[in-house]
Amino acid sequence: MLRRILRSREALLVSAIVLLLLLISSRFPGFVAPANLANVFNDTSPLILLAIGQMIVILTKCIDLSVAANLALTGMVVSMVNVAEPGLPIAVILVIAVGLGTILGMFNGILVWKLAIPPIVVTLGTMTIFRGIIFVISDGKWVNSHEMSPAFKSFPRTDILGLPILGWIAVLAVIGFTVVMTRTTLGRAFYAAGGNPHAATYAGINVGKTQFWAFTISGALAGLTGYLWVSRFAVSYVDIAGGFELDVVAACVIGGVSIMGGIGTVAGALLGALFLGIIKNALPVVDISPFWQLAISGGAIIIAVALNAQSNRGKGRIILKRAEQAT
Repeated sequence: MLRRILRSREALLVSAIVLLLLLISSRFPGFVAPANLANVFNDTSPLILLAIGQMIVILTKCIDLSVAANLALTGMVVSMVNVAEPGLPIAVILVIAVGLGTILGMFNGILVWKLAIPPIVVTLGTMTIFRGIIFVISDGKWVNSHEMSPAFKSFPRTDILGLPILGWIAVLAVIGFTVVMTRTTLGRAFYAAGGNPHAATYAGINVGKTQFWAFTISGALAGLTGYLWVSRFAVSYVDIAGGFELDVVAACVIGGVSIMGGIGTVAGALLGALFLGIIKNALPVVDISPFWQLAISGGAIIIAVALNAQSNRGKGRIILKRAEQAT
């Protein structure tokens, strides 16, 4: 049991993160100060939230490339609502953000479930649609900091025990979805739908409906992140979080989530996001251009996919050897 844990992808990632921190701290000791690590975690929180939703979608043999566009559209809508009604309680803003994100996720899920359109095609299309809607409703204009109410901007930045609310929301999401994925029927259905869709169908699981709920959860988390993003950075515009979907997919794949479905954990998605978050925050410190982040993310995806493929191939060989021995 202990050997299995030590050889798991999560353990390897923890080791890689510790090694990375040691390398950075050898040149810049202040980087590993508790206060700075809390800031790194807080900066990575939006990626953690989206990676959890993406992990659930990928588990069901799907992919959601519209999460960043969902984030941007939801962020623009709540920003415009705040400008029009600055006295609106933050609780109402949160309900609007999560509700709109959920609806957008449901739209993806319906197209995949009822029309049987490939998920990558659906989400590529809706990604463009969502960005287009932002331009239409905003007329291409920005919502800037001075137009937002103080309460709207301060909510995710409020410190509780040394960590901003944004970071605490990520912590609660990790705990909550760990319980969902390991202790509920829906969580087991996500694994079954992606691991073996035919067996899941015979077991009475509606694979299409399960994929619909995966997209719905991903959309809800993207909507929540949309508000947290625009309020924290105090700006909203058409191209906000452009290309961020690559980081989200990279975090999942680096965390051991199989693009073939059925394999992955919330802990893995969390560690994958933290790995990328540390790299992103360390690049300026070690005097490397942040533009290298995209190249690093892409390279990490290729390496992680290759490792996953080798791992699955090894399991297949073991099964074949056992079958030969049985005969």
